[in-house]
Amino acid sequence: MPTLRANDGVELYYEEVGSGTPMVFVHEFAGDLRSWEPQLRFFGRRYRCVAFNARGYPPSAVPGDPRAYSQDRATDDIAAVIKGLNLAPAHVVGLSMGAFATLHLGLRHPALARSLVAAGVGYGAEPGKRDQFRAEVEATAARIRAEGMARMAAVYARGPTRLIHEEKDPRGYAEFRAQLAEHSTEGSALTMLGVQRERPSLFDLADRFRALRLPTLVLCGDEDDPTLEPGIFLKRTIPTSALQVLPKCGHAMNLEDPDAFNRAVLDFVTLVDAGRWTARIPGTLGGGIIAAREER
Repeated sequence: MPTLRANDGVELYYEEVGSGTPMVFVHEFAGDLRSWEPQLRFFGRRYRCVAFNARGYPPSAVPGDPRAYSQDRATDDIAAVIKGLNLAPAHVVGLSMGAFATLHLGLRHPALARSLVAAGVGYGAEPGKRDQFRAEVEATAARIRAEGMARMAAVYARGPTRLIHEEKDPRGYAEFRAQLAEHSTEGSALTMLGVQRERPSLFDLADRFRALRLPTLVLCGDEDDPTLEPGIFLKRTIPTSALQVLPKCGHAMNLEDPDAFNRAVLDFVTLVDAGRWTARIPGTLGGGIIAAREER
């Protein structure tokens, strides 16, 4: 079973397929590396693809110390995978919790990344939503511990941003829910409290995002309401970013509409690798609506 050690000694399980330019996939809270199967099959034909299970997600280790779970730990675990497998610089593709960690990797370890894809990112990030988000996280963690993931999976999978997945692809949704039910109860609760609840708001990192120069693609589903405003914020803040919204998509867009997701990511990384991904044109930021700024 392939594993590598994080910088604090935690064992991380990973799988890889393909050869060529490296691409690393970082899963969401309700997923694991199996969530990336449609991407591993597609991109594995062109790239060296690596997906790993976050700490707390067997067969990766499940540390019992709450201090082992944080946004910084999640970010450093991506760095450990890239360094441990000699992947730098890699295209890094993250969804939700994994997208937060992907963005933080760009801020803290930019030399390890060739580009960033932040999909479905922003839950609880809006300034007026922080207290609500923290309260919902704490209540969810308590229910996970009380009822276990085998039961809580059915509840969590019925979140408002996941209903469109069930409507569009009942078989795929059933597989997603079954895999969620297999997650570690304690690992899931500790991840909720240590990573999800305590991570900083994206809006509080505006100055650092303005200095980010890595090519960045922000992907949102138009029925994933908690990510829409943060997606616009990231587009307006990261000068080398683009925003793409996938229609009739909720949170798990890589599973709901893998063809659209894969095409968006492929078009992006192709431009990056061709040296054709550029920063935003300064003239588009002059504040005018139709009138061009006159040259002086």
